[in-house]
Amino acid sequence: MSKPNPATNHAAESDPVEEITSVIPIVLPVVGAVLMFLLAFIAVSMA
Repeated sequence: MSKPNPATNHAAESDPVEEITSVIPIVLPVVGAVLMFLLAFIAVSMA
């Protein structure tokens, strides 16, 4: 009765943190470039 059920495999479940960390190297530079463009646009428009 106390034996664990081998059909329930918790390792097969997808971890949302691991899914996000695989995309970070692509998203982070893109967001940085967009932020720099917006800040430069604001600076030029205020000048």
